[in-house]
Amino acid sequence: MEIEDVVFEKQLMVGQQTLEIKGAGVLRYLRFIKAYAGALYTQPGLPPEAVLSDTPKRLEIEYFHALKGEDFGPATYKGLSDNLDAAQIEHLRPRIEYHNSLYVDVKPGDRYALTYLPGVGTELALNGKPIGLIEGADFAAAIFSLWLGNNPYDRRFKNALLGLDG
Repeated sequence: MEIEDVVFEKQLMVGQQTLEIKGAGVLRYLRFIKAYAGALYTQPGLPPEAVLSDTPKRLEIEYFHALKGEDFGPATYKGLSDNLDAAQIEHLRPRIEYHNSLYVDVKPGDRYALTYLPGVGTELALNGKPIGLIEGADFAAAIFSLWLGNNPYDRRFKNALLGLDG
């Protein structure tokens, strides 16, 4: 699948699981600045309302602009505060801090992938190279809620990822 000259595979193997692309889209900042393209992979037939459940999934994001690694943390906390209550964030704080510490500067064309496997955890990879693993289905649900929760970064992007955009 190609979107804005960014190519995403139709399916991929994650561990022993075959995941299929559920949807893809472009997140826009201030409605007109293209920030990045992304694609969501899930098990075939997974209903949209189950996407944050304890099931395998991957979100790949390819950036159109350079970003500083240190800027990912504040954006993560802002998105989490829009989707979780203070007690949930506090419970997850050590894992969130570790996750945020993994981010490095990106340039246009770089691609981060978040991959969750039940019983294993959420892996963060940059350009296909794993850089860290965070345990827990609760962490996975929280981190994927940034894009797929009730109050995502961008509702149009969420709908595109879920294949609901038309």
